[in-house]
Amino acid sequence: MTENLVGEYLRARREQVRPEDVGITVTGARRVAGLRRDELAMLAGISTEYYTRLEQGRDRHPSAQVLDAVARALGLDAASTSHLHDLADPAPRRRRTSRRTERVRPSVAQLLTAWDRTPAFVQGRHLDVLAANPLAVALSPLFRPGTNLLRAVLLEPGLVSPGPEQEATAAELVAVLRSAAGPDVDDPHLAELVGGLSVRSELFRRLWARHDVRRHPGGGVYRLAHPQVGDLELRYDKFTVADAEDQVLVVYQAAPGSRSAEALRLLSALTPGQPGATSTVPSVRTRSNRDASSVPGSAV
Repeated sequence: MTENLVGEYLRARREQVRPEDVGITVTGARRVAGLRRDELAMLAGISTEYYTRLEQGRDRHPSAQVLDAVARALGLDAASTSHLHDLADPAPRRRRTSRRTERVRPSVAQLLTAWDRTPAFVQGRHLDVLAANPLAVALSPLFRPGTNLLRAVLLEPGLVSPGPEQEATAAELVAVLRSAAGPDVDDPHLAELVGGLSVRSELFRRLWARHDVRRHPGGGVYRLAHPQVGDLELRYDKFTVADAEDQVLVVYQAAPGSRSAEALRLLSALTPGQPGATSTVPSVRTRSNRDASSVPGSAV
């Protein structure tokens, strides 16, 4: 069956727009969630017949102007609009039958090790922790190399409490994963991750079906109550690793002279510093801040 990525995306976004939010008066019962096709077509300034062909995958070559008009009608932000264009005109790709291994450059791994008082890790395209220094692992078990941040948030009890905090964190991570994946639906690792989470998590199924997309935020504030050194308030920043496909370096810092800086120094003293060291620190309890990331380096 021919994939219809544009149609799936438009249908998911259309279902999330309330008619009253775009100036359409609703009278009586409605059989569809969100906007009807004819309503979206009207808002975009195109015919209902053409929009229907587009959503059903019968028009595979929409113009950039049409896509922009539909994006405006849906109220898409810049990242979501760019995602729509990528789905409609994906870069040529070769179908892959084997999983690619993401590797961190030795120089980047050496940099992580050199930061003995700065928690840092490298996050891969599919939200896997590819490398981390010992202090990052001591800060949170989420940052242990080999951990998938989204899988851990959804399926590992104790890392994020079930409820609004978990859902908000998972929603951010799912949107980042969807944005990174783009039209590359042939990626075996993505298929494995999405398939496994779809089977095991109703929350993931619901979030993935929304087709939300979000780019990695540049940084934020992370607050946690650490079982060994107490409360911490850290700033995290994220940097794209040059010449490494979709790898992101996430770095945590405390304000100089702050109580958090002293706590981080204490945690560093308690953490073995040799490369590859792990910590026996138990799970940490996170406290979310809606102006910041609600999970360590969800550092999404």
